[in-house]
Amino acid sequence: MTPTILWFRRDLRLTDHPALVAAAKRGAVIPVFIHDDSVANLGAAPKWRLGQGLGAFAAALKAAGSRLILRRGPAREVLEELVAETGAGAVYWSRLYDPEAIERDTRVKSALREADIEAESFAGHLIFEPWEVETQQGGMYKVYSPYWRSVKDREVPAVLSAPELQAPESWPDSDALDDWAMGAAMRRGAAIVAAHCDPGEQSARARLSAFSAHRMEDYKARRDFPGEEATSGMSEYLTYGEISPRQLWHSALRGEADGKAGAEHFRKEVVWREFAYHLMYHTPRIVEANWREEWDDFPWDEDERKREVKAWKQGRTGVAFVDAALREMYVTGRMHNRARMVVASYLTKHLMVHWRVGQAWFEDCLTDWDPASNAMGWQWVAGCGPDAAPYFRVFNPATQLEKFDPEGVYRRRWIAEGDTSPTETALSYFDAIPASWGMSASDDYPDPVVALDVGRERALEAYGALKSD
Repeated sequence: MTPTILWFRRDLRLTDHPALVAAAKRGAVIPVFIHDDSVANLGAAPKWRLGQGLGAFAAALKAAGSRLILRRGPAREVLEELVAETGAGAVYWSRLYDPEAIERDTRVKSALREADIEAESFAGHLIFEPWEVETQQGGMYKVYSPYWRSVKDREVPAVLSAPELQAPESWPDSDALDDWAMGAAMRRGAAIVAAHCDPGEQSARARLSAFSAHRMEDYKARRDFPGEEATSGMSEYLTYGEISPRQLWHSALRGEADGKAGAEHFRKEVVWREFAYHLMYHTPRIVEANWREEWDDFPWDEDERKREVKAWKQGRTGVAFVDAALREMYVTGRMHNRARMVVASYLTKHLMVHWRVGQAWFEDCLTDWDPASNAMGWQWVAGCGPDAAPYFRVFNPATQLEKFDPEGVYRRRWIAEGDTSPTETALSYFDAIPASWGMSASDDYPDPVVALDVGRERALEAYGALKSD
């Protein structure tokens, strides 16, 4: 049997990989990753993190007696060249669901099949394919709760074991990962974020195991407290496919069977990600435009040169919860989920800045950036998305911090100014940010760029006008 090219993208794992299992059954497998425009256009942090994941995955493949072939260029051209070089008779891959990926993959599949090459795509990035979950009327779900009810009792297949991999008779040439300079745009921040990054499938499975054993019980009760180690930390691993959502689902089911109080809520969060992809597939405009079209005339400001927007990006708004969250992102590449909601609410409501400004900033700065979750999350908070927070819900960052960080742990962890003995993590922020920002721990902590009550009233007035039109 001719070899099969396995085109890896957001599925850098060996376990629970339907496309890889199918390829291994067919014979020799040539794992390939292609640096095409979808990679070139990634923001600084996700591109760097993808490079870390590729390094870990290449090592895992080597340990399994295989190797990862790296090529750069348009996906169709690269795959056609590899087919010609290797005599491969098939190309397999795991599906992606963003509009650009769907368009690219459709073209690739058509071209390969026209050349009599078997081309097949497989599930694996999601538990439920978007077209397989329908309302009783046969359409898409627009609200999360009924979506959850429709899938929560479905039978989900067991996790697939990693297959034995047969090597081809000869390997094609490969680029060197270092030559791709995946972390170039991170500049000095890469070294800081690296201390908080543990890429790879083995690390993902170890973290899930630890969460299941020690934190799943209290997940629902403590997940909103950003100063605690109470969340799963799975978002980054899901982004690069270093673990499958099906593995999380079954871990949660085992927790439910064991009577762990937070297990079902954890499974609901896994399904929240599924819902985001369901929406992106059926209404791809969510990625770049208001999901609720009646919000197109809302008077958001898109001027990123404004002093308030610059202060928000730099974590210098004078609002402790907002600033701490943004600094956490610059140091670790991630941000606590409760903090994300507060940060997004502050930008879109207190500052009246368009959600697209925040969406783009997260796309550049988050190592766990995900096209569906990022778009839905911003629009949910802003009020213009599906299942959105009511327009009158304006998170108060001060009271949110009092409620979810009563001892000030999160604040001290990330804000150094005014602290006579700042934490190492708070000081790391000044090593991670661009030197051109000219900031230091000895600076005075700023006054708020807008008073919270003033920002809230301005937002409510604008939302009220929208509703009355």
